[in-house]
Amino acid sequence: MTRITILFGGTNKERLVSVASAQALHEALPEADLWFWDADDSVHETSGKALLAHARPFEDPFKPDRSRIGRSIDEAMDQAKVDGRLLVLGLHGGRAENGELQAMCETRGVPFTGSGSAASHLAFDKVAAKRFAAIAGVHSPIGVTLADIESAFATHGKLIAKPQRDGSSYGLIFVNSAQDIIAVRNAARHEDYVIEPFVSGTEATCGVLEQADGAEIALPPIEIIPADGGFGFDYRAKYLAKATQEICPGRFSADISAAIMEQSLRAHRGLSCRGYSRSDFIVSANGPVYLETNTLPGLTRASLLPKALKAQGIEFVDFLHQQIALAKARASR
Repeated sequence: MTRITILFGGTNKERLVSVASAQALHEALPEADLWFWDADDSVHETSGKALLAHARPFEDPFKPDRSRIGRSIDEAMDQAKVDGRLLVLGLHGGRAENGELQAMCETRGVPFTGSGSAASHLAFDKVAAKRFAAIAGVHSPIGVTLADIESAFATHGKLIAKPQRDGSSYGLIFVNSAQDIIAVRNAARHEDYVIEPFVSGTEATCGVLEQADGAEIALPPIEIIPADGGFGFDYRAKYLAKATQEICPGRFSADISAAIMEQSLRAHRGLSCRGYSRSDFIVSANGPVYLETNTLPGLTRASLLPKALKAQGIEFVDFLHQQIALAKARASR
């Protein structure tokens, strides 16, 4: 018998979001076991009571209340194989979303929800993702090298910089002055950055869902109005600011909505995603402009994908059971 297990936490900055996702997942799948991947790489069992009692998941670290399963995620995956577990991934970013965890599962034959290792690795790199999305016919901004940042700023007047391999809008820098260019150079000493001309317009996101028969559908696009009046949907705006508006379905024209949905499907397929994904856009005066694809988007009560599922008339628990069924089917092949 397959043991359904919600895996959450992780060793990267998005582990806080992951705990909030796990709370929503546990409420929908109360019989599933809970495994917490801690920042030191160890994995522990925890109770639903402890998880739901954690009141500030976006701000405070979670502490599990049960025994350790493994000293590392590798040991835990070995145990998952022995136990015959199927992992529902309530994880975001880092090794959880860059393909490493998926490769650990694939080499052991442990089924899991979401995209495989190759697609996860590709989508996690924003530069590579844009390249493959472009092959699939998706329009995205041109890239600017760090060496050319001054001339690009002089040409375009405003740039945006973000970590090449990170999520939840951590490290987002809006380049409006020479001082901001210095901030980008300093940040780029520690990790690779993507730099692009700033595209003015409305922020939008659109989920794609794989159905039981393998067909894919795009969910209703969401319109995002940041709380700060339009200066970016960063971590604070996503999870901490109360005034951020997320309108689903978005107030786009029928043509723009159709274009966003089509571009999301193209990105999902171009990156070889599975199960579900969520792609982000700016709706400019010339139409949707692709930014990135998330293979493990947030599943918290406040997250965008669950809102789109609801607008589509799909209950969150039904979505999860469908993802579990897809994971089982892939594993059996």
